[in-house]
Amino acid sequence: MRGGVDADLIAVRERLGREPLADFDVVVRGPAGEPVVVRNAPFMHDGTPMPTRYWLVDPELVRAVARLEAEGGVRDAERAIAPAALAAAHAAYAAARDAAIPPHHSGPSPSGGVGGTRVGVKCLHAHYAWHLAGGDDPVGRWVAARLEPASA
Repeated sequence: MRGGVDADLIAVRERLGREPLADFDVVVRGPAGEPVVVRNAPFMHDGTPMPTRYWLVDPELVRAVARLEAEGGVRDAERAIAPAALAAAHAAYAAARDAAIPPHHSGPSPSGGVGGTRVGVKCLHAHYAWHLAGGDDPVGRWVAARLEPASA
């Protein structure tokens, strides 16, 4: 999505508090149709690689995940998730993102897995966004288990 003004662009712009840096599709919506998770193009508008394919844009969820991170959630998730399962999630995320790169592309490309990292956990927001979008992410499931009981 880029260019013309439409409801998703307006909503994402408001939720981010800035102009989106890449084309995107809304892949998860809330009960009223509001964007919750966007899937970014592999490159920003200026051609810079965009390693974060799935982006959490729901303000309440962003705050809830930030609280979890502030309480040591990144460290706790790394301890709780088997390294092989985390490595498999990073590889699957990277493969799906890389499949969206045109075959004729030359130049720098996004690298790493979830949130652009290759090993460990960098950002619970990115893992949770991918989980909500249907990705097989053990860290995203770990986050969901901690957040979703509170909202039930």
